[in-house]
Amino acid sequence: MKQVKSTIIILLISISTKLFSQAPNFENLSKYLNYVENTNLGVGSVSIFENGKEVYSKNFGQKNIQDLTLEDNFKYHVGSVTKMINATLIFKLIENNQLKLDDKLSDFYPQIPNSRIITIKNLLEHTSGLGSYVVKNGNVWVTKKVSEEEIIDLIIQQGISFQPNEKVKYSNSAYYLLTKILEKKFKKPFHKIVHTEIAKPLNLKNTASIKSNPKNIIKPYKFNNNQWSELKEEIYFPNVVGVGDIVSTPKELNIFINSLFKNKIIKKETLEIMIPILGKEDWGRGVAIWAFDERTFYGHGGDTLGSHALTIYNKENNLSISYNTNGERIPKEEFIKYIVYSLYDKAFKFPEIK
Repeated sequence: MKQVKSTIIILLISISTKLFSQAPNFENLSKYLNYVENTNLGVGSVSIFENGKEVYSKNFGQKNIQDLTLEDNFKYHVGSVTKMINATLIFKLIENNQLKLDDKLSDFYPQIPNSRIITIKNLLEHTSGLGSYVVKNGNVWVTKKVSEEEIIDLIIQQGISFQPNEKVKYSNSAYYLLTKILEKKFKKPFHKIVHTEIAKPLNLKNTASIKSNPKNIIKPYKFNNNQWSELKEEIYFPNVVGVGDIVSTPKELNIFINSLFKNKIIKKETLEIMIPILGKEDWGRGVAIWAFDERTFYGHGGDTLGSHALTIYNKENNLSISYNTNGERIPKEEFIKYIVYSLYDKAFKFPEIK
């Protein structure tokens, strides 16, 4: 019996080593990204960190856009990756006893439907029942400047689609309200909170909320008639502060997520509350699970009308991947899957788009 147990233990160690200790194949990844560039399937940048340091970085596809020149310190819109930063800031308040997970929305916005039973925790984990104010009558309407009053009025009009904790439904409205709560508690606007609490302590020179007026933001492009052309309509980003307005780079997104998981921003115990419970939740409280066969990553994705982003972290390998694109033809979820498969020598067929 002891011999059988020893054999099982050795087998499990062998499997674990194969699954989690395999060195990333960066040559494979470069072949994939070169294929994407040579077949005009995308434009963007990838950064990979291992053990807290950047071990791979590549821009791709930019040469296929006529008259595009990448300036130093160019930045991408990261969309809803903003929400992970927003949630981290909320948890900093919780650590400092300035806010509690079970505090009610009615303490801040009593006019919102169900505010007396919707908690901060509900807002963070998309279980509030509130809707998505960025969409009105089936269309994204925040492409032109609108007022805070108009946004709050729409959140009230949209009402609730279920009672708190009944289900999980992604809510931009919840994170808009969390942003306003942050501003009330910190007594300063969101862009200044991001600077003083995140960007400055982590020495992030290219990460900022839109109201900081960041420069060198790369424009979004779409692919039509076998060529890239600049996307004419984008979100008016001051309308989505705290929801999807931050700009950054893949490298700095990696610095953020590594700092988060190495407890340089919030405590380990706080992070455990923030991340989803493996096997029970897809969404935690500001962080989601991204599973690729035997490998589990934690992080967040983001989409605007023309730019897309994803930053994810794998605990077992102490490895993070950040991907930004301003010219998407392969959905980011598929794109990141191919990155992971490339890194770990898993066979897959290169994507084709006709």
